[in-house]
Amino acid sequence: MADAYRVVRDFEKAVAEYTGAPYAVAVESCSAALFLCFIYSNVKHAHPVIVPSITYPSVPCSIINAGGQVEFANIDWQYRGFYVMDVCEVIWDKNDGPTYEVVDSAKYFARNMWISFDGYCRDKKLICLSFHGKKHLKIGRGGMILTDNKNAYETLRWMRFDGRHEAALPTDKLAGIGWNMYMQPEQAARGLEQLQWIGDGGVLPPDPYCDLSKYPFYTEANR
Repeated sequence: MADAYRVVRDFEKAVAEYTGAPYAVAVESCSAALFLCFIYSNVKHAHPVIVPSITYPSVPCSIINAGGQVEFANIDWQYRGFYVMDVCEVIWDKNDGPTYEVVDSAKYFARNMWISFDGYCRDKKLICLSFHGKKHLKIGRGGMILTDNKNAYETLRWMRFDGRHEAALPTDKLAGIGWNMYMQPEQAARGLEQLQWIGDGGVLPPDPYCDLSKYPFYTEANR
């Protein structure tokens, strides 16, 4: 039964090698990747997260559903293909706690891309990728989290799979509360096939996203 997960592990390994990232965690979508990263980085105890007002709706939804707060800003990012969101824990009467940097890289996927983030990220980075049908790897659904943090890698792996490890359930020792966000093997197999033809990748053309700051329910959720 454990062999059923091998294709997902193979896809994770291939994406890690292609991007230059130390670790990769496959999930069902980029939206799931963002949500899990905001949960892991303790966004509910963080300062409001600054998000581009022109972006996909699942970004503020992921923050709010993970217990965080959203603040919109005019950020020009589409020709770069990604943007960085700081998640800085609030510790009263002390300096602020650890900062995670959650990167929405749904429109940027390239060979050795991990190195390019060193100039944008200062702290612990969690980079979220999209393999939607309009993206570089067009596998229908699917996403990935890139990280250099071993604890994040190990924790996110069971968080995405109902608190399970990649083992037959009767023999598994559950790790904690998780979500059903595991990438399906058929998606991983499709990704492995496409990855060999992708070349060096790059930035996708801009999308006609709407201005999310016009919708009051995002900021009303901050109250």
